[in-house]
Amino acid sequence: MWEKHLLLAQKTVQLTPRRWLNLQEYQSKKIMADHGVTVQRFFVADSANDALEAAQRLKAKEIVLKAQILAGGRGKGIFNSGLKGGVHLTKDPKTVEQLAKQMIGYNLSTKQTPKDGVTVKKVMVAEALDISRETYFAILMDRACNGPVMVGSPQGGVDIEEVAVTSPELIFKEEIDIFEGIKDHQALQMAKNLGFQGPLQQQAADQIKKLYNLFLKIDATQVEVNPFGETPEGQVVCFDAKINFDDNAEFRQKEIFAMDDKSENEPIENEAAKYDLKYIGLDGNIACFVNGAGLAMATCDIISLNGGKPANFLDLGGGVKEAQVYQAFKLLTADPKVEAILVNIFGGIVNCAIIANGITKACQELELKVPLVVRLEGTNVHEAQRILSESGLPITSVNDLEDAAKKAVASVAKK
Repeated sequence: MWEKHLLLAQKTVQLTPRRWLNLQEYQSKKIMADHGVTVQRFFVADSANDALEAAQRLKAKEIVLKAQILAGGRGKGIFNSGLKGGVHLTKDPKTVEQLAKQMIGYNLSTKQTPKDGVTVKKVMVAEALDISRETYFAILMDRACNGPVMVGSPQGGVDIEEVAVTSPELIFKEEIDIFEGIKDHQALQMAKNLGFQGPLQQQAADQIKKLYNLFLKIDATQVEVNPFGETPEGQVVCFDAKINFDDNAEFRQKEIFAMDDKSENEPIENEAAKYDLKYIGLDGNIACFVNGAGLAMATCDIISLNGGKPANFLDLGGGVKEAQVYQAFKLLTADPKVEAILVNIFGGIVNCAIIANGITKACQELELKVPLVVRLEGTNVHEAQRILSESGLPITSVNDLEDAAKKAVASVAKK
């Protein structure tokens, strides 16, 4: 991730909240192509016959066929059809058809997928281009610099973190004034730093400017191209890219956010999203009900330190309503792995009394059958504690996080 290499290269880092928009590779490439960025020619197919037609339309010397799933490691994955590898090269369109038959509709398992893999619904049929040289280029928002920053290296096609450790002098960084935009001399200098020469230097600079314009227009927080390469024929191409979007800009990027592929999410994650809840499943038995990702991670850690295992973390975020608390408990109690629930809320903009009312309502209506430990702190906490204590419900209310974790772990151990 860019956070690591910025830290290594500059000793400063700006952490960005996790973004929840998931785009397939072909969607990201289409967005880039629509903004004038050079990518490989490609078509998308959802049947073997369509894949054959796409391969014939490309009229390319060599074709690359890629299974479209969100998980990484496709090249070394295995299909339940028996086919090995989610990325294949061939010069024969007929082979594309045969390979697509073993991809579409079958599950592809990689190191990043669930055990049973992910069903492939589409494949990307693209022109295969030779790469004579690979570089790395990214644009990202960096609060320490109060705006966009370009990061590049002449060593691409590898983990940029490794380059930052072994050859930090090959990491180049250039701040961009967000009001004035990228200057011609900045784009040209970065192209030089990346090692482009002759006519390719100006071509690379033009691509860098187009990538910056794309970055601004789509409200991205990061556009990372690796490799940003050149071909033997003298063309600068963005061979692979990762785009992160600012989820606060959804209201003006409706077309892009409508592409969000949630088909590979766990059903419980999609259900949580309906109520503006963030859910991440883990493999333990103590549910974590929190507000804020930092508090969620701290809660998971302290459960682990006290000998327990978190089953998930469910993040309420800010602006909480009683209905959200109820739905959160409904989701948590529906998980058969959950044997106890630990609520850890810090009321800054969150009113603890709203949380307490939501908890008591959920406990009564859902007939909660697992131990519940609640630690509330902050806004209106005394009123919240009164609500819990007068509810007559078997709720263990504590003031200290470590004590809360110990009691949650102990409640599971007693079973």
